[in-house]
Parts: sequence; structure tokens; C-alpha cells
Amino acid sequence: MKNNTYIYILIMFSVTYLIRVIPLTLIRKEIKSRVIRSFLFYVPYVTLAVMTFPAILSATDSVISGALALIAGILLAWFGMPLLPVSVLSCILVFILELFI
Repeated sequence: MKNNTYIYILIMFSVTYLIRVIPLTLIRKEIKSRVIRSFLFYVPYVTLAVMTFPAILSATDSVISGALALIAGILLAWFGMPLLPVSVLSCILVFILELFI
């Protein structure tokens, strides 16, 4: 069991390290392709969304309250509210929905 853990950690380290080092070693000049530049621009946002979306739905006792708070947060952000009020109002909505669901 202990040996497998070290192997897993080594593999995760290698994959993470290679993902960060290979672009630095292979790409030396400025990227001029609009497609590649736009792809690289959105990678952090997509990664954050992929990590947080399942947690939003599974963090509450009910998937319904998490989904409704997610929809409310998206709508509030869509209409220009800053991040802090969106997150606070979403948390309040989850709290209220958990009381009734």
C-alpha cells in the first residue's frame, strides 16, 4: 500500500511537471495564432469551472438547492454583480432552501 502511494505521487508530479515544462521548452516565440491564443486564454476558466461545478451540486444536502443557487449565481453575475455579493447571495439562498427542502 505504501509503495503504491509513492508511485501515484511520482506519476502525478511527473504529469503536472511535464504539462508545465513542455510548452516552455517547445514554444520560444510569441504565439500569433488567434485560435491558440483564445484557447490558452480560456483554459484557466474552464479548469476552474470543471473543478467547482460538481462541488456546487454535491456540497449541499439537496442537489436541488445547489442547482438553484448555481442558477441564481449565474443570473446575478450575468447582470453585472461583483463576485462577493454573488457568492454571499448564493450561500444565503442555499441556506434558505435547505431549511424548506
